[in-house]
Amino acid sequence: MAAKAHLQEQIRQLPHRPGVYKYFDDEGIIYVGKAVDLRKRVSSYFTKQDHNKKTQQLVKNIKRIEFTIVDNESDAFLLENNLIKQHQPKYNILLKDGKTYPYLCLTNERFPRLIPTRKKINDGSRYYGPYANLTAMNVVLELIRALYPLRTCTYNLTPENVAAGKFKVCLEYHLGNCKGPCEALQEEETYNQYIQQIRSILNGNLTIPKAYFRERMMAAAQEQQYELAHTLKKKLDRLDDFQAKSTVVNASLSNIDVFSIASNEKSSFINYLKVMNGSVILTQSLEVQKKLDEMDEEILPPLIMQMREEFESDSKEILTNVALPSLPLPGVTVSTPQIGDKRKLLELSIKNVLYLRKEKESMNDRSKDLNEVRIMETIKKDLRLTELPKHIECFDNSNFQGDNPVAAMVCFRNAKPSKKDYRHYHIKTVIGPNDFDSMYEVVTRRYRRLVDEGASLPQLVIVDGGKGQLSMAVKALKDLNLWGQIPVIGIAKRLEEIYVPNDPLPLYIDKKSESLRLFQRMRDEVHRFGITFHRNRRDAATLKTELTEVKGLGPATADKLLSKFKSVKKIRELSEAELVAEIGKAKARVLLSYFEQQEQAAE
Repeated sequence: MAAKAHLQEQIRQLPHRPGVYKYFDDEGIIYVGKAVDLRKRVSSYFTKQDHNKKTQQLVKNIKRIEFTIVDNESDAFLLENNLIKQHQPKYNILLKDGKTYPYLCLTNERFPRLIPTRKKINDGSRYYGPYANLTAMNVVLELIRALYPLRTCTYNLTPENVAAGKFKVCLEYHLGNCKGPCEALQEEETYNQYIQQIRSILNGNLTIPKAYFRERMMAAAQEQQYELAHTLKKKLDRLDDFQAKSTVVNASLSNIDVFSIASNEKSSFINYLKVMNGSVILTQSLEVQKKLDEMDEEILPPLIMQMREEFESDSKEILTNVALPSLPLPGVTVSTPQIGDKRKLLELSIKNVLYLRKEKESMNDRSKDLNEVRIMETIKKDLRLTELPKHIECFDNSNFQGDNPVAAMVCFRNAKPSKKDYRHYHIKTVIGPNDFDSMYEVVTRRYRRLVDEGASLPQLVIVDGGKGQLSMAVKALKDLNLWGQIPVIGIAKRLEEIYVPNDPLPLYIDKKSESLRLFQRMRDEVHRFGITFHRNRRDAATLKTELTEVKGLGPATADKLLSKFKSVKKIRELSEAELVAEIGKAKARVLLSYFEQQEQAAE
C-alpha cells in the first residue's frame, strides 16, 4: 500500500535509530509502536503487500506520523508501554488497569489489625498482594482469622487509653475470636508473636506457624491438657489443608514469575503464575483482543511488564512458553525451560492458558448457538410456523437472454449455510427464459428426490421471486402430495416483500427483523451460487464450441485442454513443444494451424 506524498516525505525524514512512532488520524493517535530502526519499521507498513485487513485499514487511516528517538530498544519498549497506557490508541492492544485489585493490610498501630482493602496508603502499614480476586484473598483472610485471635475494632489502643479503661470488650471477645487487648487482657508480646507468624503465612511460608502449633500441641499433650492439644491440632490440620490445596511445585523454586500465552484468530489468552517458597501463591488469567493480528512474541512482553507492575513482583526470573526479545528489566532473566522442575511449572501455566482458551471458545460457540436458536424462534413467530425451521432451502433461477438456463438451491441448517447440501440444476423441460416453469421443475425435482430417498424434508422453503414463482412452487408441492407438509414463501427483490400462499398482499416483517435479514442472506447466497454456475457453464459452452469447430480436433481433446488450461487464450500462449506434450504432434499441428488462420483473418 503506497503512502501519500506527504507521508512519504515524513518517512524519508525518519532516522535509522531506535525509537517510538505514533500514527495519527484526524482525531488523534490511533497507533503507537516501537522500532530498532524507525525508518525501516515505519516504511514497512507502506511497502509490504501481505498485510492483513486490519493493518490495511490502519494504514489507510494514517494522516500524520510523529516519532521520538531513544537510546536503545529497552527505552523504546518502556516509552511505548507508557504511551499506550496514556492514550489507549484504537489499534493497540489495551492493557487493563489493575488499581482496584484487593490487598490484605497489616495496620501500623499497637495490636495491628488485618483488614482487606483496595487502597494503599503511605501510613507505615504493610500491604500484602495484590490478590487476583476477592475469593483468593478471602481464603487467606479466613485461614488467619481461624488460627489467630486478632482484634477487629478500630480503637486507639495506646497504653494510656487502655490503662484509663476507656474501652470495653465486645462480642468478639465473648465468642473467643479476640483476647481483649482493649482491657489489657492479652499481652502485647504474645499478640506480636501472632503477627510475625501471620507475616510468614502472607509471604507464602507456612513452616514457622506449623512449627509453632506443633510444639504447643506436643507440650499441651505432655501436660495432659488434652482439650487444648485438640484445639491446636485442629489449627495445624487447617494449615496442612491449606497447604495441600495450594499448588506445591518444588521448595527450591522461589520467587519465579511464569507466563504463558495461547492465541486464536481474534484473541490472545495469558496465564500468570507467581511462585514463592515452592508454592504458587497467585494465578491470574486474562484475554486480550487482537487489533492487528499481532504475533504472540509481540503481545506478551508489554503484558508481562503490566502484570508484574500490578502484582508488585520483584522476581529475578521469568519463565515463558515463547521466545521473547530482551525485556527492560535489569538483572531479570527470561527463559523457556525444556526439562526439569521449571519445565513442569511452565507446563502447568500452559495447561491453564489452554483451558482458558478452550473455555472461551466454547462459550462463544454456545453464544452462537443461542443466537441461531433466537433467529429460528423469530422466524417461527413471524411466519406462524408450527415447528422450529432448523432446515430451510432457498431456490433461484438464472439465465442470460434465454441461453443456458440453470437453477440453484442453497440450504441453511440451524440458521447457518450447509454448503454440502447446496445443489445446481440444469433446466431440462423448459425452453427459453421462463422463470415460472423453471421454478416448478426444480422444486419438483428436488422434493421428488428427497421423497424417493426417504430423506428429511425442510421446515421452510423460500423462492426468490414474487407471487408468480411462489404459485409454481406451491403447484409443484401439490403435485407431489407434499402441500401442507412444507411451508413455502416468496421474497420479492424490489421492495423486499414476503409473500405467502393464498394471500394477495405481502406479509409485513420489520425491516430490522432477524427473520428478514436471514431471508435476504439466503436470497443473496442462492443468487451468487446460481450466477457462478451459470457463468461457468456459459463460458465452458462458448470455449468448447470454438475448439470443437476445429477440424481434426475432437470434443475429448477440447475437454482435456480446457480442463487443464481453463481458457483458449492460455492454450494459444502454449509453445508447439508444450502442445505436442499434451495432445500429440498431429493434433498440435492442426490446432496451431487453426490459430494462425485466425490471426491472419484478424489482420
